Amino acid sequence: MLSAARARTGEEAGARVAAEADGRLALDGRWTTDQGAAVEAAAARIAAAGAGRAIVVDLTHVERLDTLGAWVLERTRGEIEAAGGRLGYAGARPEHRILLGEVGLREPEAAAGPRHGYLYGLLDGLGRRVAGGGQDIVTGIAFLGEVVTACGRVAARPRSFRTSAFVNQVEQVALRGAPIIILISFLVGGIVAQQGIFQLQRFGAQAFVVNLIGLLILRELGVLLTSIMVAGRSGSAFTAEIGSMRMREEVDALRVMGLDPVEVLIVPRILALVVGLPMLTLIGALAALLGGGLTAMAYGGLTLDQFLARLQAAVGLHHVFVGLIKAPFMALTIGIIATIEGFAVEGSAESLGRHVTASVVKSIFMVIVLDGLFAVFFAAIDF
Repeated sequence: MLSAARARTGEEAGARVAAEADGRLALDGRWTTDQGAAVEAAAARIAAAGAGRAIVVDLTHVERLDTLGAWVLERTRGEIEAAGGRLGYAGARPEHRILLGEVGLREPEAAAGPRHGYLYGLLDGLGRRVAGGGQDIVTGIAFLGEVVTACGRVAARPRSFRTSAFVNQVEQVALRGAPIIILISFLVGGIVAQQGIFQLQRFGAQAFVVNLIGLLILRELGVLLTSIMVAGRSGSAFTAEIGSMRMREEVDALRVMGLDPVEVLIVPRILALVVGLPMLTLIGALAALLGGGLTAMAYGGLTLDQFLARLQAAVGLHHVFVGLIKAPFMALTIGIIATIEGFAVEGSAESLGRHVTASVVKSIFMVIVLDGLFAVFFAAIDF
C-alpha cells in the first residue's frame, strides 16, 4: 500500500514523456507546479525532439495540467517554432485547450517608433481619420444592407414585427422630443427674423424678412435644426441603450435564443426615426415660423395679415416638400450611425462614452453633408 501511494504521489506521478515514436510524444503524470523540476526536464526533452521538425504532443494520459504546466508547454512550442520546427497537440481535453489558449504565446507589442514633429503628427492623424472615414462608409453600407434585409423579413412575416417596441420608440423620438424641438425652433426663428430685420431695414426692405425666414426655415433650417437635435437626443440614446446591452451581453443572449438583434433592436428604432423625424420637422418649422412672425410684428412693424399674405406669396407648397423629403433620409442616416456605434461598444464605461460621442459627432456631420448634397440636387433640378 505504501509503494502504491508513493507511485501516485512521488516521482513516478511527476510530469514526463512516457513514449516517443515517429514524431509523436505521449505525456503522462501531473504537469503541475509541485512537479516543476520534472516539468522542466520533460519540456527539455520535447524541445530536443522537436528541433527542426514537426512533432505532436499527446495529452491523453496527462492526469493534471495547471497554469505552470500549460505555460511551459507553450514556451517549448515557441522555442521549437523559433528553431524551424512545429509542435501540435493531440488528445487535449476541453479544460486543457482552454488553459493552453489562455497562456498561449502573444505577439509582443511593437516598440514605439521615433518621435516626429508636430506637423508630421498632425498629417498622420488626418490621414488615419480619412482612412477610417472610408472604412466607416463601407461599414455603414454593409449595415444598411443588413437592415434592409431584416425589414424584408419583417415585411414577409408581419406577425414578427414588434409593434409595441415601434410604438414605444415613436413615443420616445417624436412625442417626448416635440417640446424641446418646438422651444428651440421658436427661439431660432425669432433670432433669424430679428437679425434679418436689422439688416434689411437699412434699405427699407424689412418686409422681405418674411421671404427670408419662410424659405430658409421650410427648405433648410427646419429640417437641419431638427435633425441635429434628434441626433443629439435620440441618436445618442440609441447608442447608449445598445451599448449597455452589449456590455451586459444581452445582445449575445438574443442570438442564443435564436433571435436576430438587427430585427429585434434596430428595425423598430430606425423605423421610428423615419416616421418621427418628418413629423418633428413639420412641427419645428411651424414653431420657427411662429417665432419669426412674432418677431417681425414686434420689430418690423408688420401686421398679422401682412405677414401671412407675404408668406403665402413667397412660399409655395414645393418648398414645404423640400424639407420633408430630406427628413427620412436624415433619419435613416442618424439611425444607422447610432446603432453601428452601439454595436461597437466594448465592455467598459470608457468605450461606451467614446462611442456615444462618436455617434453624435458623426451623425451631425453626415446630416450637414446630406443637407448640402440635397441643396445641390434641388438647385440642379430647379425645384
